[in-house]
Amino acid sequence: MKITKQTYKKYVKMRAPSSPLGKDMAWAFLTGGLICAFAEVLYHFYLYLKIEEDTVKILVPITLVFLASLATGIGIFDDLAKIAGAGTLVPITGFSNAVIAPPLDDKSEGLVMGVGAKMFTIAGPVIVYGTISSVIYGVIYWLVGVIT
Repeated sequence: MKITKQTYKKYVKMRAPSSPLGKDMAWAFLTGGLICAFAEVLYHFYLYLKIEEDTVKILVPITLVFLASLATGIGIFDDLAKIAGAGTLVPITGFSNAVIAPPLDDKSEGLVMGVGAKMFTIAGPVIVYGTISSVIYGVIYWLVGVIT
């Protein structure tokens, strides 16, 4: 029996659960906003501790990466992501999760072939294309500066 593309699309549409788009967007907005607000609280807390502002600008993302990695390690991040969706991808927490989660899944394969090999399976392309994009942007920015 051969199924046409149109028949298959109808079948998938009929069987796939509908997504509550409004609710998903609201949760993503709320949790992403809360993560950013927490980062702002950290920023002011570090300033309150009389830490130099340049150092505070380094400490805030480091703290967010640490907390997201810790939450991933103890299994809380995935539960939050199921509720929050894309909201957990805001500032750097999603990237931290993308680096930490794959090696945790494959740690039984050892430090080299499990943890080391799997660490950048998800985050690797982001790093590569992010770096390439920033170089291209930098060259364009430099060329515009030279021309004007």
